[in-house]
Amino acid sequence: MVTRQAIDAFVSGKTLAMVGISASGQGFGNAAYKELKARGYRVLPVHPGADTVQGDACWRSIASLPEKVERLLVMVGPAQVEGVVREAAAAGVRQVWLQQGISSPSAIEFCKASGLEVVHGHCILMFAEPVASFHKFHRWIWQIIGKAPK
Repeated sequence: MVTRQAIDAFVSGKTLAMVGISASGQGFGNAAYKELKARGYRVLPVHPGADTVQGDACWRSIASLPEKVERLLVMVGPAQVEGVVREAAAAGVRQVWLQQGISSPSAIEFCKASGLEVVHGHCILMFAEPVASFHKFHRWIWQIIGKAPK
């Protein structure tokens, strides 16, 4: 079970790497990237086939980032998740957020066994402040129906 404390620890850091952004500029990963930057986060995108994303520098792997990062947001398909978290652990990442809809029990188990703090089953945009519009409403609904982490 994911706690609110784990979520707050992740979103309190304003620098994070992100795997799962599309080089084409399309998809939810790209929307989340743009939104997190608008909320004041410094997001370092990782994509194995891109040097830039949305006009920003992009790195081909977590290991090639220009600095060590503590937090990684993962927005790739389920078949890729375990490889990404293994790469993250090898690069010294300490906290991993598997975006809502990314389901990989083996990746979650690997994170726990490797000492990585893992958040899963939640949308980061519901918790990365300032939360507004749809995501604020979504968080409120989850609180009402008892799905919000405590």
